[in-house]
Amino acid sequence: MNKTSIIFTSLLCIILASCSPQEEKKTDMKSDQEIVTENIMSRRSVRKYKNESIDSNLMREILLCGINAPNGQGRESWEVRVVADCKFMHEIDSIYNEYTVSVLKRNKPYRHAAYGAPVLVFVAYDTTYDMSQVDCGLLGGNMMLAANSMGIGSCCLGGLCRFVNSEEGAGILKRLNIPPTHRLLYAIAFGYPDEKPAAKKRSWDKIQFIRQ
Repeated sequence: MNKTSIIFTSLLCIILASCSPQEEKKTDMKSDQEIVTENIMSRRSVRKYKNESIDSNLMREILLCGINAPNGQGRESWEVRVVADCKFMHEIDSIYNEYTVSVLKRNKPYRHAAYGAPVLVFVAYDTTYDMSQVDCGLLGGNMMLAANSMGIGSCCLGGLCRFVNSEEGAGILKRLNIPPTHRLLYAIAFGYPDEKPAAKKRSWDKIQFIRQ
């Protein structure tokens, strides 16, 4: 083998060696569809959180994903209130526990209304628009999926808003400053998970394909 052939062979080996890892890496990359599907399928309702705050910029990104949800006629018919103040959260916990004992007669150990999550987001729907509850559902779905992609857990809370809408929760409702045209629908707790709930089996029984 002459000198030119040796140089050519060496260069070819270098090129092939440098290309191989990149090809392997490209093969291992997930498609956009796989990333989105995996995020949806991995989301769980979290009821135990670490004592760790959520960066305000991350929380704003979650909320931004929420308000970019599809909504009827572009009305953005929701009203959203974000509670991240420790003192106010403690007050909600205290009043809610009094309510569960005195009104609901549940003599259970003291529990956090939002399971100890550092952020609680309240969502209210427009009572003057008949599709507003659909808008609000899409808003919440976007927020929970966005949070999950960031490693932040969430849990949708209906009972808490039932309490806030009641006579006993009137003081909290007033502080949320919800306009008279709207009514609280649900709340979402957000925080870093301190548990890994297993997936519950889902049923196809309520799904039908309609054909001619």
